[in-house]
Amino acid sequence: MFADLPLSLLLVVFFAAGAVVVAVSIRATHLADLIADRTRIGEAMAGAVILGGATSLSGIVVSVTGAAGGDASFAVSNAVGGIAAQTLFLAIADLLYKRANLEHAAAEPANLFQAVLLMAMLSLPVAAMAGPDISVWSVHPVSVVMFFTYIAGVRLSAQVGERPMWRPVQTSETRRDEPEDDNDPDAPVTRPALVFAGLVVIMGLCGWVISQVGGTFITRFGLSSSMVGALMTAVITSLPELVTTLVAVRKGSLQLAVGGIIGGNTFDTLFMVFSDVAYRDGSIYQAIGPTDLYWLSTGMLMTAILLGGLILRQRNGPARIGIESVLLIAVYALAVAVELFA
Repeated sequence: MFADLPLSLLLVVFFAAGAVVVAVSIRATHLADLIADRTRIGEAMAGAVILGGATSLSGIVVSVTGAAGGDASFAVSNAVGGIAAQTLFLAIADLLYKRANLEHAAAEPANLFQAVLLMAMLSLPVAAMAGPDISVWSVHPVSVVMFFTYIAGVRLSAQVGERPMWRPVQTSETRRDEPEDDNDPDAPVTRPALVFAGLVVIMGLCGWVISQVGGTFITRFGLSSSMVGALMTAVITSLPELVTTLVAVRKGSLQLAVGGIIGGNTFDTLFMVFSDVAYRDGSIYQAIGPTDLYWLSTGMLMTAILLGGLILRQRNGPARIGIESVLLIAVYALAVAVELFA
């Protein structure tokens, strides 16, 4: 369908699909906050489960389509490149939040636990890559472990959010997770949930279009799969996270903003699980190269920096942002330079 299109039209389709995803995600952010208040699950958990998973759907479609087509590097780099890009978005949001360091103001135990879960989920593919080449029906056992680790981790995250065993120190800059004044917590959740589901379908269709155009870039122009996955499709499908994060910060829903990124990143590790199932030439972890592993390690490093910032809770740092945001920008810039020039 896209193989014969001229480059100019390919770019139009690519960015148009991305624009639709961004536009839809703006509405999805409002609905996620609404659902969080009406179901009383809290902004952090809404960001992690509802908003994070939904805005990741287009990326899932990209990775699974690439894996089903036999391009393991494209599938994995799209997943881990998206994790790195989305973590960077928190640094961008920190730059725009003028009152204090975002990680200081958005103190929330559930987000800390989600970051720990994300680190664990990112370490499992490394073990699969370094370990023996084993698979059952072309699926590595680590994929099964990752899936159930995610399920258990989300349940524990909900427990941390509902019944925390400790609470962060409240300062003048700490933003509390409270329902918005114009949102009735006793109103029915059915209608916003159905609208939200419809938006998710649209994002999934756009993800398929983006995957097809990305594959065309690889085959027609000889671009590396890791570069297209990590720097093109991953970034374009991650734009919803950027928009939802900025919108949430502007509304003052800081826990939702941070939880959406960390929860979305945690969900994005499942891209590799779904891709392993779709990849029929054996375990996908044994089919990828060192560049993909580099992006995976970049995601782990950026998550560790973010977690450190959430624990440190520096009120103000360079340019009124936390030192963790400065480090996140530097690490991502270095990773892009390595991908392009190494």
